[in-house]
Amino acid sequence: MTGTGPLAERLSRVDRPSRLCLVSNVKSGSNDAETLDRLAALLVTPDTELALHVCFPDDPLPTPAELDTAGIGTLVVFTGDGTLKATLDALAGWGGAVLVLPGGTMNLLFHRLHGEASSEEVIAALHAGTLHRVQPKVIRCSAGHAYAGLLAGPGTAWNQVREAMRDADVVEIASGTMAAMAETLAAPGVACTTPPLGRSEGYPLLLLDPHDDGIVLTAFHAEEPGEYLAQAWALLRRNFREGPHEELGKAPAVTLEGFEGEPFGLLLDGEPAEACTADRFELVRCQVDLLASVPHG
Repeated sequence: MTGTGPLAERLSRVDRPSRLCLVSNVKSGSNDAETLDRLAALLVTPDTELALHVCFPDDPLPTPAELDTAGIGTLVVFTGDGTLKATLDALAGWGGAVLVLPGGTMNLLFHRLHGEASSEEVIAALHAGTLHRVQPKVIRCSAGHAYAGLLAGPGTAWNQVREAMRDADVVEIASGTMAAMAETLAAPGVACTTPPLGRSEGYPLLLLDPHDDGIVLTAFHAEEPGEYLAQAWALLRRNFREGPHEELGKAPAVTLEGFEGEPFGLLLDGEPAEACTADRFELVRCQVDLLASVPHG
């Protein structure tokens, strides 16, 4: 075992891979044919074969048994957060390792594992055998695991607008924006009750970011017309984090509750989950090894 720092637990160097599996998503804007051809050219070397290419959702995600039978020890994910989550969920307990590449909009997990390195630099490190296996902390709740981040509150209705933007549905964008604003205005907020962080009446939207030393809780608010416009503009730029917000604190686990027992929406890595009235969100180790450039959280 080598390395120091938050991700050093279970840290070990990974051998140069001989057979790879690539998971891409036909609905991701970055997964066009030309980009995938360039990526395949980087992944394949005289010593490394791209043995399997899974185009999700047209193709089913591979299981640990299928990868083991095919002699594949490294899986490369080049997708957005939602497909990345589905892939890591499907591979829980697998003995191989997963390389996350920036195939989405935010690519938060990629930057957590590789800092500001480029895809080309990370792939070169993979072939050089200088990447490390790590099991970073992720968020677990009753609805499942969130690897890149979790959103809670009536403000998750904005996800409908994001999906319409992805599909370039102008009519749905307009109607979804109005519906999301109305729902966020009318619905009770969600509050962090244990430990008590922020205001007791809650917020329209809470963001939970996993770090190895705690969950960072950020509140997004839109209580005045100007703030709603700022939040809408941030969303249209596909980065809601630029909207009005404040960091409430950090804790290894938090309990969120809907105001006066009202249910609130959840998005795990951008994917909707069943609404709940209260739940506990805690840090746990990722259930599959990820490849990291540096041992940091």
